[in-house]
Amino acid sequence: MSIKLGIIGGGQLAWMMKGAANKLGVELIVQTPSANDPAVSIAQDSVFAAVDDAAATEILATKCDIVTFENEFVDLAALSLLEKQGVCFRPTLAALAPLLDKYEQRCYLRDLGLPVPQFLALSGEKAVESQIENLGFPVVLKARRHGYDGQGTFIIPDFPTLSKIVNQSRTQFLVEEFVPFTKELAIIAARSVNGEIIIYPAVETRQEEQVCRWVIAPAKITQEQNLEIEAIAHKLLTSLQYVGVCGIELFLTAAGKILINEIAPRTHNSGHFSLDACETSQFELHLRAVCGLPLTNTRLRCASAVMVNLLGYESSHSDYQKQRQQLAAIPKATVHWYGKTEARPGRKLGHITVLLEQDTPNEAKDTIHKIESIWYPPAKICQNFP
Repeated sequence: MSIKLGIIGGGQLAWMMKGAANKLGVELIVQTPSANDPAVSIAQDSVFAAVDDAAATEILATKCDIVTFENEFVDLAALSLLEKQGVCFRPTLAALAPLLDKYEQRCYLRDLGLPVPQFLALSGEKAVESQIENLGFPVVLKARRHGYDGQGTFIIPDFPTLSKIVNQSRTQFLVEEFVPFTKELAIIAARSVNGEIIIYPAVETRQEEQVCRWVIAPAKITQEQNLEIEAIAHKLLTSLQYVGVCGIELFLTAAGKILINEIAPRTHNSGHFSLDACETSQFELHLRAVCGLPLTNTRLRCASAVMVNLLGYESSHSDYQKQRQQLAAIPKATVHWYGKTEARPGRKLGHITVLLEQDTPNEAKDTIHKIESIWYPPAKICQNFP
């Protein structure tokens, strides 16, 4: 008898669970606003509603055994009533509660003794200069809720700019020190219902305008840094009693210090390489964890891999067939196209993973440049490579 899994959210993260669901005999039922959303095409059933519509989630719960999350834009207070009625959420709402508000997430990490940048909360009423004098400019301003892919995140050069944004908005903000990192890193970790924790190799990521541009696996960091990152994942997931896959974004400073940037309580863009490069993908591992199945190993099946997001660079209804065919012709490449009907600047339309025979920066750099030269117009190609 198959497990019926409800997913709140029907975007590409849910869509990429299709192969693992077929393999494991898991039926997917999604709650998502539109019939055009990617995961609708692979789901056995759909409930069409906003992801924060708890009444729709109540309907979803009648159709499945377990409910999990594709994104964190949910109404926890409303869902808690369903949990009290016996709906099984994995991860639990208690595990999600400290993570959904970015300020509360920072406080939770700090109180656990995990390394985070200096930070404070700002209300939408008034930005007070004395509050941030210890941080110094520039600072990073983040909306406490509902920010993703650069939305709600600002690099602020001075107090007048900060004051203008905060005073004109009803949003609550987190403000934190700007970290002059040498690398942005990420790690995907999973914890089972029995408390077993499995961790993928740490990766290096590149963000452009706060959107992930590409990922290189594994990251070029020391063994000590790897162990520190793994210890962070273990401590966090154990403290939360988390069940499922979790993405952890980090900074590496010039002094070799690791700082946590953000926690994503779900499958994550930085783990997409695992679909093609690892023995078990993050999507299969998430299904295994939330469905109570044994976790399997996450080793790389190649020396190295690069994942490049295929981001929109124009407003268009094109399916970019020509570029996709050229990308697919790259040796050891796999193109994942999400089937979205509309392109716009910065929107994630798909991604490509290329398996590499050598673990060298030059091969990764050359591969990324080749991909971007096919996908983007010349003015949009990333010129700087750390």
